[in-house]
Amino acid sequence: MTQSASRNTNDLAAAMAGRAKNLRRHMLRMARGQGQGYIGQGLGIADMMAVLYFSELRYSPDDLQRFDRDRFLLSTGHYSIALWAALVESGVLRHDELDSYGRDGSQLEMSAIDTTPGAEITGGSLGHGLGLGVGMAVGIKTLAPQARIFVELSDGEMQEGSTWEAAMAASSFRADNLVALIDCNGIQADGAIVLDMEPVAAKWAGFGWDVQEIDGNSIPALLAAFDAARARDGKPKAIVLRTLPGKGVATLEKREKAHFIRVDASEWDQFERELEETGG
Repeated sequence: MTQSASRNTNDLAAAMAGRAKNLRRHMLRMARGQGQGYIGQGLGIADMMAVLYFSELRYSPDDLQRFDRDRFLLSTGHYSIALWAALVESGVLRHDELDSYGRDGSQLEMSAIDTTPGAEITGGSLGHGLGLGVGMAVGIKTLAPQARIFVELSDGEMQEGSTWEAAMAASSFRADNLVALIDCNGIQADGAIVLDMEPVAAKWAGFGWDVQEIDGNSIPALLAAFDAARARDGKPKAIVLRTLPGKGVATLEKREKAHFIRVDASEWDQFERELEETGG
């Protein structure tokens, strides 16, 4: 790599880190208005969402219906706080909508719905997102071969049999325009993962996928993984993301019950200080 290329890469990584921090700011603002929410998961995937939306995804905030666009499917609909943050940061949604998160009549529901601009599917019925993504990837491949489908799903969601049926179909149909972004944060509603899904990467490879496993909170690792996925043909791609719930807010990083967090009103100022004191 030349010095110029290295500098450009460093500049891109710094820009993505700035975007990720903005996403975390948006999420804290949303969750503060409710006093609760799936903030741990959202903070955990902020780095991935920043790189995806501001470096990788081919779409236009001004033309969300363009047919040959890339599509991002949030299978874990309760992670919506991260999607809304990305759509606000990209200009699809207005900043003043952040304060309406989770309220009656708001576009920013706690579980993502496809009536909100920029949301491709209604998520939350876990195990369905990858199947929808496979169908989209196979269907669009001959009509817009440059378009790609990105599907976020979780380690807990891998306990659904329909996920593996979709994984098998994707490799059978050689859907190499499909990228699964698998958030492995080690938590479920009852605490730790109920069923041991390890080794995750080996399982996906065994189903015929091109697999990478990375630190999902490392911007350079994310940039490299997306570059590699873009360069490889013939197989659907899986990027296994090892993420930390609550990333960027020290108190939340240490919280054991991190699936759905209820927060005392007095804690929010502390969370915001902790975010500003960290690099992410």
